[in-house]
Amino acid sequence: MYITCLDLEGVLVPEIWIAFAEESGIPELKRTTRDEPDYDKLMKWRLGILKEHGLGLKEIQATIAKIDPMPGAKEFLDELRSLSQTIIISDTFAQFAGPLMEKLGLPTIFCNSLEVAPSGEITGYKMRCEKSKLTTVKALQSIGFETIAGGDSFNDLGMIQASKFGFLFRSTEQIKKDYPDLPAFEEYADLMKFLKECLAK
Repeated sequence: MYITCLDLEGVLVPEIWIAFAEESGIPELKRTTRDEPDYDKLMKWRLGILKEHGLGLKEIQATIAKIDPMPGAKEFLDELRSLSQTIIISDTFAQFAGPLMEKLGLPTIFCNSLEVAPSGEITGYKMRCEKSKLTTVKALQSIGFETIAGGDSFNDLGMIQASKFGFLFRSTEQIKKDYPDLPAFEEYADLMKFLKECLAK
């Protein structure tokens, strides 16, 4: 029995931090896991910038409220969920993901949580577990599931490579070049065709 594990940002919805960088006029916040493999380093750097500019959860959530799934993403996810158990495994945070999950039809998501002061300042974050994406697919495999996994960034590579079938979706040219053995897709229709072939095996 298969479970399909998908990344969220860059695969089903636009990158939250890039949208917030554009909304806030702080270009440094455009840096994502496509650019920085060390998630802890990236998040500490982001929180430092937020503190410096006096920005908190309320401002980020106001930006998220305006974000819609990528064109075709909900239809793709609906079809996939009719064919396979599907879990979104993301390094985003529950406080960010809620409104986006509603727009995607409330799929199951495993993500992390922010530590927020009464003032709204984001003071820290709590990862669900170490190497959460890889750890999750390994746990699913340990209870009898085969996994299919895909994403677009450095932090997705562990779960992709550990799965029976793995793929990249709308990834960077550098990641595609560094991992030429991984099937890479740009369109949901092509990805769905690949997933149907995987699920038939």
